[in-house]
Formats: sequence, C-alpha cells, structure tokens
Amino acid sequence: MAMTDQDRAARAAHGLAAAAAPDVAAAVEGWLARLAHERRLSAKTLEAYARDLSVVLVRLTDHLGKRPTLPDLAALTPADVRAVLASRRAEGVAPRTLVRLLAAARSFGRHLEREGQGKVGALTAVRAPKVPKGLPKPVSVAAARALADPDTRAGEAREAWVLARDAAVIGLLYGAGLRISEALGLTAGMLSPGTTQITVTGKGNKTRMVPLIAPVLAAVEAYRGLCPYPLAPDKPLFRGAKGGPLSPRIVQLAVERMRGALGLPDSATPHALRHSFATHLLSRGGDLRAIQELLGHASLSTTQIYTQVDAAALMNAWRAAHPRVRA
Repeated sequence: MAMTDQDRAARAAHGLAAAAAPDVAAAVEGWLARLAHERRLSAKTLEAYARDLSVVLVRLTDHLGKRPTLPDLAALTPADVRAVLASRRAEGVAPRTLVRLLAAARSFGRHLEREGQGKVGALTAVRAPKVPKGLPKPVSVAAARALADPDTRAGEAREAWVLARDAAVIGLLYGAGLRISEALGLTAGMLSPGTTQITVTGKGNKTRMVPLIAPVLAAVEAYRGLCPYPLAPDKPLFRGAKGGPLSPRIVQLAVERMRGALGLPDSATPHALRHSFATHLLSRGGDLRAIQELLGHASLSTTQIYTQVDAAALMNAWRAAHPRVRA
C-alpha cells in the first residue's frame, strides 16, 4: 500500500516528542505534512528534515533550560541562534551540516509564520556559515570499468551470482548515472529482457527516462541468469543473500573492497560513479542540458559543476605535461 502524505509526515515526526513541547511538536507535524504534500518529498528526506530540526530543538532546550514552546521560539534572539550553532561547531561539526540545520529551522519558521503561529525572526537575522565549495571527485574511465567488472573480484570467496549482482548495480551507477537508491529501487519488471530504457523515480518523486547501454544490459542479464531467487515483476530486482531487498551498505562494502584492491582513493564510492558518468560524458562532448536530464537535476546550475571538474582535469594534465610549467 502506498504511503500517504500524512503517513510520511507522521513517520518523520516520530521521535520528536522528547525534543519539543506539545505545541511545537504539533506544528512540526503540520510542517512535515505540508512538505510532503506540496513538495512531494520522500519519507527519507522528510526524516532528514525532522532529524535536523530535532537537533536544533535539543540544543535550544539546553540553552534555554526547558523545551521551547511556540512563544519561546518567537522570542528567540540572534544570539540564541548563534549559541545553538556554536555548540555544534565546538563539537567539530562541518559548516555544511550547520547550514543544513539552519535551513531546516528556517523552513519550519516560515511554516509557523504562514500558519499564523508566530514569526521566528532571529533565524533570518543570522548569517549561514560559509561552506567551502568542493568539486565532485570522479574516478577514471579505467577505474570505473574495473569496478563494474565481476572479474575484478574473481579471487573473492563469494558466489558467482553475488559478484554478478554487484557488477550489475555498479554498472547502473556508472553506465546510467543512477543514484544507489534509484538502482536498488528498480523492480524486476522495469528491467525485463529487451528493455532499452527505464523510468527512474529520483529525488522529490520526480521521474525521468534513462537509456541503457549494451554493457549495462548485459550485466543485468548475467545477474538474472545466476540469481537463485524468483524475480517477480513487481518485486525488487536486486536481492540480498537471503532473498530480501539488497541493502545499499552491501554495495558500498563491495566498492570498498575493490577500492583497496585497485589502489583507489577513499573518494571512490558508489556515488562517485554517478559523478564519473557525468564527467566522462561531458569530457566527450556531451550536451550539458542532456546530462542534466539524465541525472535528474532540477537546476542546470547543479549540473554545471561538472564543467569545473572537466576544466580542473585539463589544468592538471597541462601542469603535468607542459615542458615549460616548471621553467
């Protein structure tokens, strides 16, 4: 049975009771329900919003000496908000996390104002911490191919169908640019024999069409032929050792093992393969708009970061090869 907006909101709000006063907890559930209905956020994304707001409320409780009520939130000063962020910063939390916490609190504050439940002006009066911009770290073409090749793990004491399964998942990450959650969310019917493209549901429940290249299709068919479990059309395509849905952690561990064997850096993760998909397409003349569609990015600016990666790679090659760089 499909999860309703109310179900997703209630699930996300579960556990906030200890961090919030009753009036705040009720308002939080209304905020999450609005996010679920208007922005069509997934249950996991809603839970992340709720978790971040919970951290803020717990820190406010420590700072104020009691669980904050709605009037307490309206009475907050910029100094109160800075104290909350400073307490997390003192624990070594990264600026990006502080920005996320503040963003969740501001979103909740806008909901309160919209519903006539008070205005938390202190949240907008505090400047968000600066986040250093980092570029995605793709792996090389040769490394990506090696990660997707079951022969790379031929020496491991694992069943052939498990190696074929992991190779098929990794092939989808690199060959189709899928997120790991998108690959593991595929049903057997979505990738039936003869399929050349699939409809993927990504972030915000947005769907997109993704074409599948021959090596990816071959890897999936190899897995299908070896999988010891029946693959019903409406059930998950990729199975764990006991036949249940495959856990993302299993794929992450497989990549970690190969990363060590291939001498790759820690940045070579399953998600790095999605970065590699975009970067390698761009370096071979791929259209930026087309890559945006393939990745499912809502904004072109998100995809444009890969042009910086490509330019950085060119500069590194120039520095390494030009005879006058060190002249």
